[in-house]
Amino acid sequence: MAADISHFLLSDGTKIPSIGLGCWMGAPGGAERVYEMCKKAISIGYRHFDTASGYANEKEVGNAIRDSGIPRNEFYITTKLGWEHHRVKESFEESLNNLDCEYIDLYLMHWPQALEPGTNNVLPPEAKPTIVDTWKEMEKLLGTGKVKTLGVSNFSIKTLEQLLSQCSVRPAVNQVEIHPFLPQEALKAFCESQNILLTAYSPLGQRVDLPIGLFKNTTIQKLAEKLNVDIGQMLISWGVQRRTVVVAKTENEARLKQNITVLKLSAEDMKILDEVHRESGCHRTLCHADPSRTGGMLFGWTYEQLGWNLVKGGIVPA
Repeated sequence: MAADISHFLLSDGTKIPSIGLGCWMGAPGGAERVYEMCKKAISIGYRHFDTASGYANEKEVGNAIRDSGIPRNEFYITTKLGWEHHRVKESFEESLNNLDCEYIDLYLMHWPQALEPGTNNVLPPEAKPTIVDTWKEMEKLLGTGKVKTLGVSNFSIKTLEQLLSQCSVRPAVNQVEIHPFLPQEALKAFCESQNILLTAYSPLGQRVDLPIGLFKNTTIQKLAEKLNVDIGQMLISWGVQRRTVVVAKTENEARLKQNITVLKLSAEDMKILDEVHRESGCHRTLCHADPSRTGGMLFGWTYEQLGWNLVKGGIVPA
């Protein structure tokens, strides 16, 4: 039986489950692990699965869904276009064939960056295909009946404005890193003004190589202790309660159950989590590298080109 969770209405009239299972395993592939994780999640009640061509595990996600014997229309499947923006149609067909799932519910442009055809060189923002060129090719997919909804991922206000000024079909979703250290308040307000729903990836903000993290934060620990709940469950509930879709990944069966069991947080509890990022050193990304170690670049673009702000110790998507 599907879990009893809320759904959000998208701008195109479709609905998306408020919680999904993220299928990035920390590195491309992980075939057997992904299959087993999805299989366990389905038995617990998950029906929303988030993968990508770059995760190299679409086949396993699709296999787990088909092997469940549950009708396709009970699932919500998201996948993403990789770096090859010059071959949108071909990439989409490859993902659909890998998933073998009749149609894709939500197809995202994974990053605004594109590779030069036939190379691993990242093109500058003004080079073709630009994000607008890529999006226009994605728009054509809607006419095939093989995809229901289009969106983007890792887009800032800057890159969204560039796209929105020239698109015919507006993106319904923008998937970005969101958690209490990075609440994305400005981006959230902008997206809401444009009727774009935010999806949170890395909602638990865990990085074992960092001395700070959500699970190590004293304020968050104390609140979870007061409520007598699991930290991860509390953080996911915070995300859903502020009306963002949340996709988290875990292979642990107990945590899979906790993550999809939404808590009702009080206004006071929400305020505590809303303000955690104001603590010293806490307003930051936990997914992407310190700019001091990357030369102010991320996947071939400067943070300015991405529309992200540099801050001490990390980056803050604008």
